[in-house]
Amino acid sequence: MRVANKGLVDRSKPVSFRFDGTSYAGFAGDTVASALLANEVRLMGRSFKYHRPRGVITAGSEEPNALITTGSGAQAEPNVRATVQEIYDGLVTRSQNAWPSLGFDVMAVNDLASGFLGAGFYYKTFMWPKKFWEAVYEPIIRKAAGLGALSGAHNPDTYERAYAFCDLLVIGAGPAGLMAALTAARSGADVILADEDALMGGRLNAETLEVAGKPGHIWAAETVAELAAMENVRLMTRTTVTGAYDGGMYGAVERVSQHRPLRGAAPLETFWRIAARQSILAAGALERPVAFQNNDRPGIMTASAVRSYLNRWGVSPGKQVAIFGNNDDAHRTARDLRAAGVHVAAVIDSRHDADIEGTDYPVYRGAQVCNSGGRMELESISLRTTSGIVNIQADCLAVSGGWNPTVHMTCHMNGRPTWSPAIQAFVPTVGSVPDMTAAGACNGVFSTHGCLEAGQQAAVAALGALGRKIAAVDLPQAEDSPYNLSPLWAVAGKGRAWLDFQNDVSVKDVKQAAVENFRSVEHMKRYTTQGMATDQGKSSNVMALAVLADATGRGIPETGTTTFRPPYVPVAIAAMGAGAQGKGFAPERLTTSHAQSVRMGAPMIEAGLWYRPSYFPRGDERTWRQSCDREVGFVRNTVGVCDVSTLGKIDIQGPDAAALLDFVYTNMFSTLKVGRVRYGLMLREDGHVMDDGTCARLGETRYLMTTTTAAAGAVMRHLEFVTQCLHPEWQVKITSVTEHWAQFAVAGPQARTLVNGLLDQPIDNESWPFMACGPATVLGVAGRLFRISFSGEHAYEVAVPARYGASLFGELVRRAEGLGGGAYGMEALNVLRIEKGHITHAEIHGRTTAFDIGMGRMVSDKKDCIGKTMSERPGLMDPEREQLVGLRPIGAVKQLSAGAHLFDSGAEAVAENDQGYVTSVGFSPDVGTFIGLGFVQRGPERYGEAMRMVDHLRGLEAEVEICAPVFVDPEGGRTRG
Repeated sequence: MRVANKGLVDRSKPVSFRFDGTSYAGFAGDTVASALLANEVRLMGRSFKYHRPRGVITAGSEEPNALITTGSGAQAEPNVRATVQEIYDGLVTRSQNAWPSLGFDVMAVNDLASGFLGAGFYYKTFMWPKKFWEAVYEPIIRKAAGLGALSGAHNPDTYERAYAFCDLLVIGAGPAGLMAALTAARSGADVILADEDALMGGRLNAETLEVAGKPGHIWAAETVAELAAMENVRLMTRTTVTGAYDGGMYGAVERVSQHRPLRGAAPLETFWRIAARQSILAAGALERPVAFQNNDRPGIMTASAVRSYLNRWGVSPGKQVAIFGNNDDAHRTARDLRAAGVHVAAVIDSRHDADIEGTDYPVYRGAQVCNSGGRMELESISLRTTSGIVNIQADCLAVSGGWNPTVHMTCHMNGRPTWSPAIQAFVPTVGSVPDMTAAGACNGVFSTHGCLEAGQQAAVAALGALGRKIAAVDLPQAEDSPYNLSPLWAVAGKGRAWLDFQNDVSVKDVKQAAVENFRSVEHMKRYTTQGMATDQGKSSNVMALAVLADATGRGIPETGTTTFRPPYVPVAIAAMGAGAQGKGFAPERLTTSHAQSVRMGAPMIEAGLWYRPSYFPRGDERTWRQSCDREVGFVRNTVGVCDVSTLGKIDIQGPDAAALLDFVYTNMFSTLKVGRVRYGLMLREDGHVMDDGTCARLGETRYLMTTTTAAAGAVMRHLEFVTQCLHPEWQVKITSVTEHWAQFAVAGPQARTLVNGLLDQPIDNESWPFMACGPATVLGVAGRLFRISFSGEHAYEVAVPARYGASLFGELVRRAEGLGGGAYGMEALNVLRIEKGHITHAEIHGRTTAFDIGMGRMVSDKKDCIGKTMSERPGLMDPEREQLVGLRPIGAVKQLSAGAHLFDSGAEAVAENDQGYVTSVGFSPDVGTFIGLGFVQRGPERYGEAMRMVDHLRGLEAEVEICAPVFVDPEGGRTRG
C-alpha cells in the first residue's frame, strides 16, 4: 500500500519488526500503525466491552483503538498507541484484549449479548444475589477487566526526572508553535519548544499546503533548523506536555529510548518539570468522526488521518477510498488521494449546498453514510441519499465531522472552555491558566495563515509581559481558506452508532442515560463510561455532548463539558516516580551530606521524609550503643558535628513580619533585636502545641523561622493560612528556604575553636554571645552563623548555600576529628537532647499543651496569639493533667521503654490505674544509666516518687524515679560559657 513519491520516511533504511508473531517490513520514520497499514493490516485490536474488531482511526496520540503491547517478558509495556510507537529493527509487538487470537476472539460472544450489556448494566445486574459478589461477580469482572497486562516481573528499565526553566514554553510545534518560538527566540527570550511528535511541524508534515512559496514540511524543517542553532532555544521532540500546574509549572514526559533497539544506554522515559514565566499553547486540533451504524469497522478513520498516512508516511489506507464529511476537509482529502493516484470511490458531503466545482470524483451532496459492511474490515458502505439507499464498494472510509480545538491543558486548573457556534466546538476561555495564551487551531483558528499569525501575536504578547524588546519577524504567506461546516453529530438509524470506540459507548447508550435521568454530563459519563478510556474521549466527547444535549432538549453550551484532568496522555507511574523504583511509595529527601554519611558507614533512617544518619560506626565497635556513647562523648568532652539541614527554614519578610510572628508564636518576637535569636512555641487553634523552634531576626523587617523536621510542611501551610485568610491585609511574604541552605551544628567545649578555624573574622564570647546570629564568611563563602544549642553544650550552627553543603560537611568532620571529636548521628542527638530535657514531637505529639510541657509562662499576657484563648480553658490548665517529667530506673531492671505506661507502685497495671506514659528514652553516658522523658499526672509535684513502668507490648517492667527533666548541667553554664 505504499504510494510512490509520497511520504517523509527514509526508504533507504528498511526496518523489520514483528506483530502478533509475524514479521513485517517498514522504513525508518514509520510508526507501527503506518507500517501495518502499508502491509495491508487493518485489524489491530479489540474493543473493551464487546471485543469488536478495531482498526486505527487516527494518526496521533489521541488514538482510542490501536493499542498494542511492545516488548516481551519484564520489558513488556502494554497499552502503547500504535500511532505513536516508532518502529526499529527487532521491535516485537502484539495485540491486546483478544484470546486466543486477534482474528478469533472468544470474548467476542459479548457482542451477541449486547442487548443485555448496555449502559449501566453492571449497576443493575450485580446487585443480587448478595453473596454472589465476592464469590462470582468480582472474580469474573477482575479477570475480564483491562486491556493490556503487565508481566508481573520486576521492571528492568530506568527512568529519569529532570527540571527545566525558561522565559517561554511553547507547547506544540505546528505552524502556530513554530512561528511563536521563532518570534520569541529572535527577540532573545529563553524558549523551550516541546512537541509530542518525533518530527516537528505538526499538520504541515501531513498536508500538501505551501508556506512562503515552498512545501509546508520544508518550511517547517528550515524553521526547526534555525531554532536548533540558537543557544537560547531548547527543542524537545517526543515530549508531551501532560499538565499545567500552579506557579507556571508544567509536567512533561519525554520518550527517550522507546524508538531505539537497545535499552539501558539511556532512560526509557524522562519526566520533566518545566518552570515557565510565560507559555503558549499551540497544541492544534483533533478531528472528530461522525456516528453512524457500524462506524467502527477497521478501515474507517478520520479524514485527516488518511491524509497523514498518505502525505507523511507514503501509505494509502485503502485501494478504494470513500470520504464522508460535513466540511471542506473531506474534499481536501479527496484531492490529495487523487493527486497520488489512489482511487476515490465517492465523496459523501452531508451539506446540500457544498461547492463541488472542479471536482473529478463522484460526489453525493446532501447524503449521509448510514451503514457499513464487512466483518474483520470494511468492505462496503451504504448511503442514504435523496433518491434512496446507495451501496458503494470501499475498503477505506475517511470521515470528517469537524475539528475540536485541543483545549485540555487550559482546563487543568479548573478552567472551563467556551462554546463557539462559528466552529461548532469548544475553545479555551481566556485566563484559564495564568500566563498562558492559546494560539492557532487550539484556539479555533483553522487556516495555515491564521495559525502563523496567531502564533506570532501570542509571542508578541508573551514578550511584552516579559518586558523584552520584540525583533521583527516577517509573516510568511500561506493558505487562508475559510472553515465551512454544517454540524452533523450522528446519522439517525436503528443500529448501534459508536461514540467511544474503546469503551463501546453508542448513541443509544447516551440517550438511555438521559431517559434514566442521568442528564448531567458528569453523570452520563460515569453511567455509560463515555470518555473514560485511555484516550479520555478526545475523539468522542463533543459528539456525546451533542447527543446528550439533543436528548435532553438543551443546547451544547448549557449541557457543558466533563472535567479535563492531567495527564493529557497516559504516563507511566515509573516515569513520574523516577529514581524511586523498588523503594515503595514513601518520598525520599537527601541532605547534602548524605553521600559522605553513607561512605562513613552510617545506617540511614527516615526522619520527616528525610534520610539522616543514625550513627557513625568505627572499626572495633560491635553495637550501635558503642557508637552512640562515643558520639555523645564527642559533644560533651571535645566537639561533634551534626547535619541539621532538615530543620524547616522559612524566610519571613515585610513590614508586618513581626506582627505575624507575634500572632503565631505564644511569646513576643516584635521586641527581638536584630542579630538575635529567640526560642518560640506555636499553638494550634485548639490550644495544643503545634511546633517549637527558633526564630532569628536578620534585619528590621526580615526573620528566619526554624521548625522541627517533621512539622516543616504543616507550619508553612499554617503561615499561609494566616496570611491569606486571617490577615490578608498584612504586608508580609513567606518563603520556604529549607532546601536552599545546608546547616550544621558544631557542639562541644571545642566548638568555638573549630568554628574560628572556618571564619574569616574569628568570634569570641562577647562579640557572639549565646542566641546571637548574623552573616559570616565561611572559608570564603557568604553564609550565616547562629549560636544556638540543642545539646546543652557550647554550640553553633553554620549555614551555607546548599551547593557548598557536601564540601563543608567533609571539612567540618575532618577538623573535628583533628580535635578529638567527629560526626554524630540521630541516636546521639536524641540522647543529648533527653539529657537536657529538650522536647521533640515525641512530646508535642498533638495532645499536649504549653502547660503540660512546663512552658505555660511562655504564653504572653501582653498580646493575643493563635490558640491562646483555647489553651486557657480550665481542662487544659488542670493541675491533675499529665505533665512533663524526667525518668530514671532505680530497681534491678535498668531498661526504660518508650511507649510504656506508668503506675503507682503496687497498683495493678490496668487502664483505670494509668498515671502517665514514657515518650523518649536513651542511655546517658554522663548519668551512667538509662534516662527518659514522659508525662505523669501532677508531674512536678511528684519529683522523687517511685513508680512502676510497664510495657505490655515488650513484656518489660521496671521501677523508676520521677525527677526533673534536665539531667545534665541544669544551670546552663555550658551553653552560655
